[in-house]
Amino acid sequence: MLKRTFQAFESRDFRLVWAGACTSSIGTWMQKLAQSWLVLQLSGSPFLLGLDAFLGEVPILLFSLVGGVVADRMDRRRLLVASQIAQASCAFVLATLFALGAVQVWQILTLSFLVGVAQAFGGPAYQALIPTLVPAEGLSAAIAWNSIQFNLARVVGPVLGGLALTKLGATWCFGLNGASYLGPILALVALGPRRLPERTGETMVESMKQGIRFIRTRPAMLSLIVLAFVMTILGIPVIVFLPVFARDVFRQGPSTYTLLLSVSGIGSVLGALAVAATGHRGRQGTVALSTLVALGVCITAFSLSRNLAASCVFLFLGGASLVATFATVTSLVQSIAPDEMRGRVMAVYSVFFRGGMPLGSLITGSLVPRFGAPVVLAVNGALLAVLGLTFIARRRKLASM
Repeated sequence: MLKRTFQAFESRDFRLVWAGACTSSIGTWMQKLAQSWLVLQLSGSPFLLGLDAFLGEVPILLFSLVGGVVADRMDRRRLLVASQIAQASCAFVLATLFALGAVQVWQILTLSFLVGVAQAFGGPAYQALIPTLVPAEGLSAAIAWNSIQFNLARVVGPVLGGLALTKLGATWCFGLNGASYLGPILALVALGPRRLPERTGETMVESMKQGIRFIRTRPAMLSLIVLAFVMTILGIPVIVFLPVFARDVFRQGPSTYTLLLSVSGIGSVLGALAVAATGHRGRQGTVALSTLVALGVCITAFSLSRNLAASCVFLFLGGASLVATFATVTSLVQSIAPDEMRGRVMAVYSVFFRGGMPLGSLITGSLVPRFGAPVVLAVNGALLAVLGLTFIARRRKLASM
């Protein structure tokens, strides 16, 4: 089991990309913590907090399909480098605005949108690159370790971000995030040139249609995409609105927000480790649906809890369930998609998976002022549990995968 868990790291290229991505993710979470807290502080509006998350994710809906076609037509490594440079530039602009004392909420919202555009092109390329770095039997572990680096950063980043925010100021959070993009850039350069896709006479629109046709002819793929979409609409807002729980439910400040974010991240790391350890075993569909039900139960329990210690336990278990579901579903999608279409397939998957995030943030943000964060998120959790049970009962082909 130990060998299976660390199988992906036998590949030098995967080790490079993983280390670079982890460095950048730590910087990103430093900025996320500072940015979320400061948007709430500057505006006093949970809606604008949700709007900031919405604008950071909505470009996935608008541009990922084009990004997927581009990822299947050019060196994915070069496309990723360009995406990293664009995101680093936005972080440095925000750091400069804070240093000059000239920052306004609309500027933060605009830069969030621009970062989202860069991710819309980089995301499909990154997801399509990962399976080329490891053998087929190591793909599940590689995807799980990719989730681990993201969620390890979600633990380390907020801790470092909280220290930087309280001791040094927001400028350092954003500046350090900008510098962290040097990690993946150097890693991608060290990979060297990759195999270029064969050129075809297809137009961009024809290539997009071909990817969509491929997905439509595979019912299991459609079910996985629908599952990912609803999961992110209902599940991700619990992370987005943790500042509201810290401030309004527990009557605390940034340190409690950091604690909640870190506890969720630790749970996510352990959930991903469990996926990496069990890896290529059968009935991954059943695992994904079972952990989805567990996620819904944990979100509802966290939302209704008023005890900080108990809330941390529910958040820990919810983080583990969220990442286990995500890693398993993503592994199933990657295993179905052939390499020559992987950029387009993962772009469609990203549209629904990442696209559900801004919609969920915006919808939840509009309901929280009226009904309160605990009530809205408790309903979200209940709906997730019902969704998982419905899929188990009716989508037997998916459950048997």
